[in-house]
Amino acid sequence: MKSIAVYCGASPGANPVYADAARSLARVLVEHNIALVYGGGKVGLMGVIADEVLRLGGEATGVIPKALVEREVGHAGLTRLFVVKDMHERKAMMADLAEGFIAMPGGMGTLEELFEMVTWAQLGIHAKPIGLLNVDGFYDGLARFVDHMVEQGFVRPAHAELLTLDASPDALVQRLMQRLVPGTAAG
Repeated sequence: MKSIAVYCGASPGANPVYADAARSLARVLVEHNIALVYGGGKVGLMGVIADEVLRLGGEATGVIPKALVEREVGHAGLTRLFVVKDMHERKAMMADLAEGFIAMPGGMGTLEELFEMVTWAQLGIHAKPIGLLNVDGFYDGLARFVDHMVEQGFVRPAHAELLTLDASPDALVQRLMQRLVPGTAAG
């Protein structure tokens, strides 16, 4: 696996463990020579993971809409920064650049990006692995809700299994690498 898109908060969150997890995930990516693809921001967990990847000598590629660059939240020190027209173009480019996806703790935007990738996998648009970094139980409630959707007949069990949940950045990346389908490499 050469690249992973990480979706995470533009806020650091209320608990310092989230930033610690971002730095740990950065270390794991660099140790495995996996490039970071992310939303291109310099704030919140986005900035923490990008700064740590760069500090450790890794590659960080950002994809940010022009409107967010104009609000001065774009990260100027990245390996590459693509400035795109809008959020739709951002998500499509991030999906193209990545061989897998990880959602760290974040807000509505993180969930929206995560579930778009799950939906695309469900529809056969991609076959790339998708993970949830369950920092301090952050995604426990979401995992229960996905189980509830399965129980109520709205989500097939196989589609629920598209999400790989782990609290350890290293274990999650290892599990995603095992799930990588040949031929899904970013182009």
